[in-house]
Amino acid sequence: MLRRTTAALAGSVTALALLATACGGGANQGASSTEAKKTGEVTFWSFLKGSDKVAEAFNRSHPDIKVTFETVPSGQEYYSKLTNAVKAGTVPDVAVVEYPHLPEFAAQGKVEDLSGTLGPVVKEKFPEAAQQLVNLGDKTWGVPRDAAPLMMMYRKDFFTRHKIEVPTTWAAYRNMTEQVRKADPAARGGVLYTDNPGVLEALSWQAGGQWFATEKDSWKVTVDDTPSKKVAAYWGDLARKDLVRSLSQLDPFWTSVQKNRTVAYICASWCAGAHQATVPDQKGKWAVAPVPTWDGKPASGMYGGSSFVVPKGADNSGAAAEFIKWITTDPQGMKAWVSSGTSSMFPADPKLVPVTKAAFKTDYYGGQDIYTLMTRSYEAIRPGWTWGPVMGATNTALVDQLPKVADGTVTLPGVLTTAEQATIKQMEQRGLKVTAP
Repeated sequence: MLRRTTAALAGSVTALALLATACGGGANQGASSTEAKKTGEVTFWSFLKGSDKVAEAFNRSHPDIKVTFETVPSGQEYYSKLTNAVKAGTVPDVAVVEYPHLPEFAAQGKVEDLSGTLGPVVKEKFPEAAQQLVNLGDKTWGVPRDAAPLMMMYRKDFFTRHKIEVPTTWAAYRNMTEQVRKADPAARGGVLYTDNPGVLEALSWQAGGQWFATEKDSWKVTVDDTPSKKVAAYWGDLARKDLVRSLSQLDPFWTSVQKNRTVAYICASWCAGAHQATVPDQKGKWAVAPVPTWDGKPASGMYGGSSFVVPKGADNSGAAAEFIKWITTDPQGMKAWVSSGTSSMFPADPKLVPVTKAAFKTDYYGGQDIYTLMTRSYEAIRPGWTWGPVMGATNTALVDQLPKVADGTVTLPGVLTTAEQATIKQMEQRGLKVTAP
């Protein structure tokens, strides 16, 4: 059974209420779409693994709606593309928006208010913690698809051959990276991504960091708080000492995995499917372990996690709502996500975890029960984390500096400080009140 506190996956209701005045439209904005037609054509944008199979499965079971799937790039490039589509009036009917980005998209009026169509679904189907990820300013802006608790991926055959123990603490993880390099000078036991701050954010969350909080009518920004600086100092030191590689998340990373140069890395629940789909010839060599912690006690954060939205100006919001509901709450929709093996999503609706567990084939991982491990990591997510209102600016500031960490040009704690300054500047430019930490 999944046990989550209501604050575990999202910040306080006070923080969400600060977005209320910015989230455009009247209180009944979402109500009119309840009359929208539920037939016709739907264009679907997503970068999530398995999206093509989900669209195909939906089309087979819903003859009155035709979904056309279009794959899009991930990361900031995608959010820029979606923003430009809103401005140009060329949006899809359904789009994926990860939880960190949803507050900003809602506040800037880039997505439709779904309170009248899918708000009741969110309230009925999802636990309070998941609802708080998509209910902002007393309105529903998206429907949760998955949670993304942290895990560690590792080459079981390499660890066994060289008698390396799977680390349970960050001190042991450092020792592991040293042992890996000693066993094979070309191999590394970890990665510091230079183009994606998601793991750094998740590990700061795991350590007890709280980058954003609210006090009365203002935001408090502490990207470089003490727990986060501890995480940054640790990973920055590993990178400078060449114990982990600084790599792009895309081809350079997967090439390093394919060529046996990366034999362990920190990721999340969705990574198991992405990994086996990208490196299929290493079947049976990989395993999954709990993410290490600072004191050896269970603790986790989320790296990723997605919702589905109807972008502002969509042509067919009624059919879009039907599609979103099916792919986030229907057991057949869950099976469609994971049955191809490219996705190992952990449903935001806990009642659907047995469905995905049964549908996901685990032979790549030697039959390992990875969903039980995911569940334990999910249950260990630390409460208190809040996503900020300008995460695009925060992430851009981080990515601008991350490539310089390994060569010592900048320190990783210093990168956090720079990102905090850039975040505060952007928030003030948008008229948000920010108090000094």
